[in-house]
Amino acid sequence: MVTAPEPDGTPDHHDLTAADLGRTVDAFHRGRFHVVQPERRGHRSGMDAMLLAALVAGSGPMRVADLGAGAGAAGLAVAARLPEAKVLLVERSPVMAAYARDTLAHPENAALTPRLSLIEADVMLTGRARVAAGLADDAFDHVIMNPPFNDGADRRTPDALKAEAHAMTDGLLAGWIRTGAAMLKPGGQLSLIARPESIAGIIDACGRRLGGIEITPLHPRAGENAVRILVTAIKQSRARLTLRAPLIMHVEDGHRFADDVDDLNNGRAAYARRGR
Repeated sequence: MVTAPEPDGTPDHHDLTAADLGRTVDAFHRGRFHVVQPERRGHRSGMDAMLLAALVAGSGPMRVADLGAGAGAAGLAVAARLPEAKVLLVERSPVMAAYARDTLAHPENAALTPRLSLIEADVMLTGRARVAAGLADDAFDHVIMNPPFNDGADRRTPDALKAEAHAMTDGLLAGWIRTGAAMLKPGGQLSLIARPESIAGIIDACGRRLGGIEITPLHPRAGENAVRILVTAIKQSRARLTLRAPLIMHVEDGHRFADDVDDLNNGRAAYARRGR
């Protein structure tokens, strides 16, 4: 298919297909599952997705929704660690949803995929349109999300598919949190990973829907500024905000992960909330 080029000479990302972008098959959790991802353009999952998945703690049957799931890495990480979790992957982009389908069809994931499902839907839908798209109210024990967190004018990239996954527009963060809160059962947990400058927007978006907010800063090394925050909140909770002790990713000046972070990254542990 021939498409009109964007100003940088590349096809419009709405006309791209998974075949245009190539693919890699990447192992996570030391080979417990594999993710089919775009090779040349678009968003590729990594440690952010694994840390997000680690925020889901508990045992027994549970329903989990992964909003903006991409190729499915965070959702599969939850399913791989929690054997009774059923996970819904929600992805708006038809291109990334195609990768998620390939991920679910990959033979190395056969033991997990009966507990996973995928729908193409826009997280920003509201009311009846959202419910009609498959994002039901009061239906999930956990909702996890890795919303676009770069300012729309920040880190511009000619890769339009990647920009769509990473660039935040006005109202987007609040819309994602609104949808997540609506989908949660009372007492259910919203979890997200974001950049530190998003703190004020996250707290404001939680409003009265979500309380007991717990925020953990993630620092590359001791003495360095935080590059991410891990956030959890509980639907209808009235508990106060808690700023938790930081997680330090790397040991001293090297690239080796600290043991506790490596356990989270590889599905050997969950990062449970401090509050009830």
